[in-house]
Amino acid sequence: MKVGISIPASISSAEPLFEWATQVDRGPFSTLSILDRLDYPNFEPMTTLAAVAAVTRRVRLMTEVLITPVRNTAILAKESATLDVLSNGRFSLGLGLGGREDDYIAAEVVYKDRGKRFERQLEQLKRIWAGDPREAAAPIGPKSVQPGGPELILSGFAPKALERIARYGDGFVTAANDLPNIEQAFRAVERSWQEAGRSGRPRLIAQIDIALETRHVGQGRQNVLDYYAISKPFDEYKSNTMLTTEQQIRDIISALEAIGADEVVFFTWSSEIEQVDRIANLIG
Repeated sequence: MKVGISIPASISSAEPLFEWATQVDRGPFSTLSILDRLDYPNFEPMTTLAAVAAVTRRVRLMTEVLITPVRNTAILAKESATLDVLSNGRFSLGLGLGGREDDYIAAEVVYKDRGKRFERQLEQLKRIWAGDPREAAAPIGPKSVQPGGPELILSGFAPKALERIARYGDGFVTAANDLPNIEQAFRAVERSWQEAGRSGRPRLIAQIDIALETRHVGQGRQNVLDYYAISKPFDEYKSNTMLTTEQQIRDIISALEAIGADEVVFFTWSSEIEQVDRIANLIG
């Protein structure tokens, strides 16, 4: 099973961002991911990953996950293909609806019909990457390195969201921290995949919240509570199930591997860079 890690949302300047990215790239990590919010003081993910692509050579880059309906689809298709080229095919486009209406209000986009809009966007992205001239007077480029466009990783909790993966996605990322919910979601995605007649199997990714702190113990947990403050009682769930010790990291890696996860991405809520080496030492 592969192991990835995220860029902490609390990083807010260039120097620590590039230090984090280059250290991850030197290590055994498979993926470096970044979250997306609009009404929040985080870095914009596509711009950030383009910068990170320039200072990394090996690690895969992923949005985890991009709030798709607040974006113009044709521009997103062009940005994604460009990032795929700049990273030499190392880009995975993680997409989702987002659960906060404030992001939609900030973007001046209707929140109510976001599911239907999302499905139309997924279809349009695939047509643009295939060079379909119906989307514009001429095909929208550049041509991505990965055939047919970047890898599409979808997220969501509802049955409808899990069904979308079988129709449009290459894989699935779950945001639950507890093993029963993760396994239940994985099996549901696999069933939808089979029912849709898809060949092969979906790539299954677990996103696990962590904060391995030594200098500012408790800051990561507070960051989680602040981030999910408008999503009660989900904020307490995320805080209470967040991993904070190396033994917990070892245990979850073994447990996820046992239920068929292809990859785990540790979502870091602390910006202490020592976490990168501590996790690297655990996975070898």
